[in-house]
Amino acid sequence: MTDLTVVGGGIIGLAVAWRCRQRGMRVTVHDGGADDAAWYAAAGMLAPVAEAAFGQEALTALGIESASRWPGFAAELREETGLDVGFDPRGSLAVALTGDDLAEAQRLWAYREEHDLKVRRLLPSAVRDLEPALSPRLRGGAYVPDDCQVDPRRVVAALRAALGEAVVPGKVTELPPGPVVVAAGTGTAALTGLPVRPVKGLVLRLRGEPGVLRHVVVAYADGRHVYLVPRSDGEVVVGATQEERADFAVTAGAVLELLRAATDVVPELGELTLRETVVRHRPSTPDNAPLLGRLRDDIFVAAGHHRNGVLLAPVTADLIADLVLTGRPDPLLEAFASGRFA
Repeated sequence: MTDLTVVGGGIIGLAVAWRCRQRGMRVTVHDGGADDAAWYAAAGMLAPVAEAAFGQEALTALGIESASRWPGFAAELREETGLDVGFDPRGSLAVALTGDDLAEAQRLWAYREEHDLKVRRLLPSAVRDLEPALSPRLRGGAYVPDDCQVDPRRVVAALRAALGEAVVPGKVTELPPGPVVVAAGTGTAALTGLPVRPVKGLVLRLRGEPGVLRHVVVAYADGRHVYLVPRSDGEVVVGATQEERADFAVTAGAVLELLRAATDVVPELGELTLRETVVRHRPSTPDNAPLLGRLRDDIFVAAGHHRNGVLLAPVTADLIADLVLTGRPDPLLEAFASGRFA
């Protein structure tokens, strides 16, 4: 017997289901059965400060709140399953390659400082002291101490292990009887009519010796934006393109764009092996902020996280689980209600 059905077995749906089960509910998760969701390509940056943007104050605040919950979320998963999700709290570096890049970066750093976000500006020499592999051409940078990272593939594996037989394979084409949480990524639109569209992104995975990079690097490189996420095993995740398309084609131009930016910032990456190219689709809304809360009656939604699904998993899971159980929405949900697109 089931107290709650969750439609969607990605990182959001699994996290919501896990939190609901921890609160005593009997949960069934309907998983499409393939690793075709956005989490499979995600680099796992937990960087609400390094990526805070103009006009997204509510989303930035939600991201910071969720990042603060990640240490406990990761520790609980490890305690319950014995699986390490790759949580790394050592912060990130934002760097600028050219004078124009630095001017753009400084505008963003100033905005973040005005909102009391921790950003420590650094001279090029100080940036390279932290990351010696960075290009000597860098014009400047900043250290963001509160940013972190996890490995999304490990997180999903741990959540699946924690939920066990509660995860059942099969694609849902119409909503089951409630209570139900719709966390179906880009499939949310067909199930609910909400404006969730696919945004194509390409991510590269390189492999070399461990230690090429120590920190997540968010770079502005000759007008291009690229991020580099190092893993302890020598993998470096490079991302990501962003296209308003729904196909899965890996184009030479997109690979070239990412590799050119990445090697401009860290020339040594040119010596690494290109191990994987992955295209997935971010579930995005018209304002690129998530849809969270009650849709109607006993139907709830947790979808449309765009580029922030991994970052926002803990806070989404807590807020939706509390709403399902108590019926009382947390004030944090107000800015992300589906009614804003009515």
